[in-house]
Amino acid sequence: MKVGQTHYRSIWTDEVRRSVCIVDQTCLPHAFATLRLESRDAVAHAIRTMQVRGAPLIGVAAAYGLALAMDADSSNAALEESASLLNATRPTAVNLAWALKRMTSHLRNLPHQSRASAAWALAHKMADEDVATNAAIGEYGATLIRSIHEAKHDTVNILTHCNAGWVATVDWGTALAAVYKAHDSGVPVHVWVDETRPRNQGLLTAWELRQHGVPHTYIVDNAGGHLMQHGQVDVVMVGADRVSMHGDVANKIGTYLKALAAQDNDVPFYAALPISTIDFSLDDALEEIEIEERPADEVRLIGGKDLKDKPKHQRAPQAENGLETASTLDIARLRLLDDRSPAANPAFDVTPARLITGIITERGIMKPHEIAALEHAT
Repeated sequence: MKVGQTHYRSIWTDEVRRSVCIVDQTCLPHAFATLRLESRDAVAHAIRTMQVRGAPLIGVAAAYGLALAMDADSSNAALEESASLLNATRPTAVNLAWALKRMTSHLRNLPHQSRASAAWALAHKMADEDVATNAAIGEYGATLIRSIHEAKHDTVNILTHCNAGWVATVDWGTALAAVYKAHDSGVPVHVWVDETRPRNQGLLTAWELRQHGVPHTYIVDNAGGHLMQHGQVDVVMVGADRVSMHGDVANKIGTYLKALAAQDNDVPFYAALPISTIDFSLDDALEEIEIEERPADEVRLIGGKDLKDKPKHQRAPQAENGLETASTLDIARLRLLDDRSPAANPAFDVTPARLITGIITERGIMKPHEIAALEHAT
C-alpha cells in the first residue's frame, strides 16, 4: 500500500509493545490515521465498527486478536470465549470464521504455556500468506485485463463496486490487485469507482487509486448500468465476502444489480477472492448466508470534510505525506433523514453464479461451477 512515498500494510505488529497496529479506515479518505490495539476487545471493537474492514483483513485481524487474548489468558476457557467473541463481530464474511477456526484448531493441541507464542507466529504467517495470495490473484486478474487490452487496442475501462483493494486486505487487495498489476505493467486502465452508499467505500477505492496513480472516475452507485449501455465499461471486477460451493457471491449491497446490468449489456463480470472466502458448506446461498443488517444511522447520516472557511490560524496542519491527521481534521456529520422515518441497512446481497463470468483466485480463473473442486486445495 502506498501512502505518499511510504509503503504500509493495512495491519502490522509492534513486537516491543506486543500490540497490533491498523490503518483506521473510518478516517479515510479525509485523513490517514493509525491505531494501536492492545487487547482482544480493542480488536473486536475495530472489526465491529469497521475501523478494519474487508473479508481477508478482518480474518487476519481476528487472528491477531486471539494472539492478544492468549497473552492475557491462555486457558481453554479463554481460548473458546475469545474466539466466540471475535467471531460474533461481523456475521457475513467467512474469512473471519475461517481464520479463527484455523487458529483454535492449532492452539487447542498445544500446552497452555506455548499458546501465546504459537498464536503470534500463526497470525504472522496468515498475514504473510494473505499478501502472497492477493499478489497471485492480481497476476491472474492482470492477465485478464491485458487480454482485453490486446483485443481492444485501447484503454480498458473497469467498473468496481465497494473497496476490494489494499485496505480490504493486508496488502495488494483482490479485485484492485489486478488493476494495480496491470497498470504497473504498462496496460492502460481506467476505473469507474462506485460510490457504494451508505458506507461510501468507493471513497477508499478512489483514495487508493489516486495514491497509486491509476486513472479513475468516481460515480454514484446507479450510474453503472447507464455506462454499460453506452459501451463505456469493458469488464466489472468486484471482491467478495462469502462464496458458496456453487459460485454464488455475497458482496457489498448493490453488487447483484451491477451483475444484472452487466448480463443485459454483455459485459463480463468477475469476482476476485482468495479460496479462504469460499464456504464449501454452503449449498443455497440466498437461504443460508446471514446478511448483516447494520445500524440505520449509517443510512440517515453522512460524514465528510467541512468546507466552511476558517481563520488561517485554525487551518489543520498537513502530515508529511500530504494527508491531514485524524486529530486535526474537521469532519462534519449531516443528517439526511429524520429519525421518524424508518431506515433499513442490509450490508450485502447475493449474486447468483449464473450472472458471473468467472472467479479469480490465487489458483487461477475459473467458472463458478468449477470452484467446488478447490475444497481440498486449501
